[in-house]
Amino acid sequence: MNYDLYVITDITLSGGRSHEEVARLAIEGGADVIQLRDKTCSTRRLVRAGKRVREVTLRTGTTFIINDRLDVAIACGADGVHLGYDDLPVSSARAIVPRGFIIGVSVGSADEAIQAVQDGADYLAASPVFPTAQKAEAVIHCGLDGIRQIRAAVSVPLVAIGGIGMGNICDVIGAGADGVAVISAVVAQPDIRSAARALKERVQNCKAARSDSNR
Repeated sequence: MNYDLYVITDITLSGGRSHEEVARLAIEGGADVIQLRDKTCSTRRLVRAGKRVREVTLRTGTTFIINDRLDVAIACGADGVHLGYDDLPVSSARAIVPRGFIIGVSVGSADEAIQAVQDGADYLAASPVFPTAQKAEAVIHCGLDGIRQIRAAVSVPLVAIGGIGMGNICDVIGAGADGVAVISAVVAQPDIRSAARALKERVQNCKAARSDSNR
């Protein structure tokens, strides 16, 4: 599974565009993973939105993740769920999901990463790496050193999230991230497709440079 560009939808930032439209445009720009994130709508509306996004991701073979809500992820046939610090414990989720179901977990330290993997996480998100409006309540940022420590502690795929943009992608990739997860850097842009394409190209170039430096 490729985690180069992981796009998280947010219709409060999308200029009136739906989750489905954001997902379609981001995928056309090269997104490898789409996460549906909506803290405002009801469960019923979230399932409806999830099913529409699921149709888009099935047509394109794109991995589809639901933020926080395991029940919604299962109801709309998503590939997996992403769990945050205050969500259902990973071990509890792993005990009830079907075989092959993906569980991602937000972590801020190597100790949290080790525990998450032991509990059954398939991938991790170092979060938040840098300050961001979407994580305004978080006062501790793991930074590049946090990514390095997490990468040294675990071998599962690791994405960086929080304040990620064109100017720091090579920094987080160089620190050990396998990809970047973004919200406003894609969703809030006038041209979602072009923004995703530029970020994806940047990630790939940074990973190529890292490989060259490790030879």
